[in-house]
Amino acid sequence: MANHPEHFINRELSWLEFNQRVLDQATSERVPLLERLKFLAITASNLDEFFMVRVGGLKLQHSRGAASTDTAGMSVAAQLDAIAARTSRMVQAQYDCFLNEIEPGLNEAGITHIKLSEASVRHREAAVRIFEEEIYPVLSPMAIDQQREFPLLVNLMMHVCVELEDAKQDPPRRFAVIPLGRVLPRIITLPAERGFSYALLEDVVAWLADRFFPKEKLVSAVPFRITRNADVSLQEDSAADLMRDMEEVLAQRRTAECVRLEIAAQAPSEMVDFLRAALGLTASDVVHASGPIDLAAFMGLQSLEGFDNLRDPIWVPQRSPQVDPTQSMFTSLAERDLLLCHPYESFEPVTRLIEEAANDPDVLAIKQTLYRTSRKSPIVAALCRAAERGKYVTAIVELKARFDEARNIEWARELEEAQVQVIYGVKKLKTHAKVCIIVRREPRGIVRYVHFGTGNYNEATARLYSDVSYLTCNDELGSDASAFLNAVTGYSQPQQYRLIDAAPIGLRKRLLTLIDGEAQRKKQGQRAMIVVKLNALVDPILINALYAASQAGVTIRLNVRGVCCLRPGVTGLSENITVVSVVDRFLEHARVLYFYHGGDELVFISSADWMPRNLDRRVELLVPIEDLAARRRLISLLEGYFRDNQNSWQLQADGTYRRRQPDDGHAPYRSQEAMHRLAVESLKQAEQSQRTMFQTHQPAAKRQ
Repeated sequence: MANHPEHFINRELSWLEFNQRVLDQATSERVPLLERLKFLAITASNLDEFFMVRVGGLKLQHSRGAASTDTAGMSVAAQLDAIAARTSRMVQAQYDCFLNEIEPGLNEAGITHIKLSEASVRHREAAVRIFEEEIYPVLSPMAIDQQREFPLLVNLMMHVCVELEDAKQDPPRRFAVIPLGRVLPRIITLPAERGFSYALLEDVVAWLADRFFPKEKLVSAVPFRITRNADVSLQEDSAADLMRDMEEVLAQRRTAECVRLEIAAQAPSEMVDFLRAALGLTASDVVHASGPIDLAAFMGLQSLEGFDNLRDPIWVPQRSPQVDPTQSMFTSLAERDLLLCHPYESFEPVTRLIEEAANDPDVLAIKQTLYRTSRKSPIVAALCRAAERGKYVTAIVELKARFDEARNIEWARELEEAQVQVIYGVKKLKTHAKVCIIVRREPRGIVRYVHFGTGNYNEATARLYSDVSYLTCNDELGSDASAFLNAVTGYSQPQQYRLIDAAPIGLRKRLLTLIDGEAQRKKQGQRAMIVVKLNALVDPILINALYAASQAGVTIRLNVRGVCCLRPGVTGLSENITVVSVVDRFLEHARVLYFYHGGDELVFISSADWMPRNLDRRVELLVPIEDLAARRRLISLLEGYFRDNQNSWQLQADGTYRRRQPDDGHAPYRSQEAMHRLAVESLKQAEQSQRTMFQTHQPAAKRQ
């Protein structure tokens, strides 16, 4: 099927609609106030990355005169214009939400933002004391004049631009910049009779900026920050030392071109023009902020104690009823495959499996991919411990994981020091697959215990992201996993797998075969259905395959959290396709695929979204779920998302989203809440069942 621009939605505009759905949670009165602030902060952080990567990349193309268009038929210039218009409306909506709803609500609840121009004497005295004792000794202003090169400003760091006047100088007015650095807290605690009172660091500095320039008149002092292009790529053909070259990429980001200037709305036009000219920006690159710049920083208020009534009730990750905490993970997996749905079920069994492997004398080897990890990763610590105990440990550490490069470089060095064999991914590809193999000597021979996941080996994000883990000692899956990792670590030609499929060699082909299989069955008069949960759907080849299946009459239901370039519900093209997006308290991150397959239902989990980058430029996995109970559970999970009528949006043919509401006579249904409740009830039932059984104490085995 040929690509027709009218059949596709522009990727960048689709992503902005996803960010709008997150913003809709911030504006929803059904969401507790601090949770609304969290969603608002997420939208601001999302926009930062969007400008650094997506807008930055488009601006590079535009500067090089790129004449290409995207699948929706939009030129680079047209995309930049559309993005500027859409983000302008979004930023205004962010500040309307913060200034008119969230901040007044927080003030009423006892979390008070103190404006120093309107503050009491007590608050002003406290601000002066904090400035003199903690702020002034740290900060250093930078002078700006025609004799000096404009200073290098740090990406996304808050600055204060100061305009000064001295009649003895020529010209009498000049500018200076005060970088606020990273070590000082953005939220400054002030005395409070009740609740919590705070001022913002940039407001304190701007209010007292004249202390830095005692012999000049302060004309104005205004907060601002810049965003630099982070779409700096590595030329791997000439990269002899990948770690060193990745460090050079990080250095290049610090000096990359600016793509955005955010400045307080009250800034004098002369100051805005001065900064814009110095940074090489156009008027459309300037965001005039009507409220505090960098709303993402307000995520810090989430940790305030004493305001639980402003938060969601805590959903504690539950122990899987299939995991006996008193027995080894090896024993549990020898009895059955294990499917975990995070964060409703704890990530602890995954961590415990690797920690047990590090200590078990019968474990011979551990092989694992690491894409993103936590700051104090127990898994990395276990891998180091295993190597120090003489086990054969291999870690594929992806140094090119965007914005985690520096942390992964640190982990790679720590692992190498512990004698772990470290592989820095695959040349020209990102290793995004999530797999760990533990090779163990047992009486029955060598057994491979395998973990496949849709999320990272990060116990912190496993409490925030909705992901799936599949643990098994299935011989065929173990053999496939070994072949896959050996191909990655040995830079060899990928082998023929028994069950799994991998990108960039065979994954798209397998997906096309599965989609076409449903279409052919439907043409033969059989029942046919495809249900897929993804984070993004961009790949035009797969989108066209879905269109063809829809035209054949296949029922297709897609749960796509973020970007979706497919247009559903178009007569003659996609009327059999439904697309929903769930945005709730946990980030939907799992990729789960279901094909009816003539009644022999096929279910897969995957690390890959359906995007060209995942299918062509990344090392990814598609893993079939062999265990029948696990398959049924994942099918039920998929069905729950399409029942959601509380935090689900349905994509319309024109690219807009409509929030789903309960139909007449239908009760409200929230998929994430239902999954949490199911995890709680399943564990409770298992514990009650155990209490009704008599368990005897057995004598310890005699030593030989």
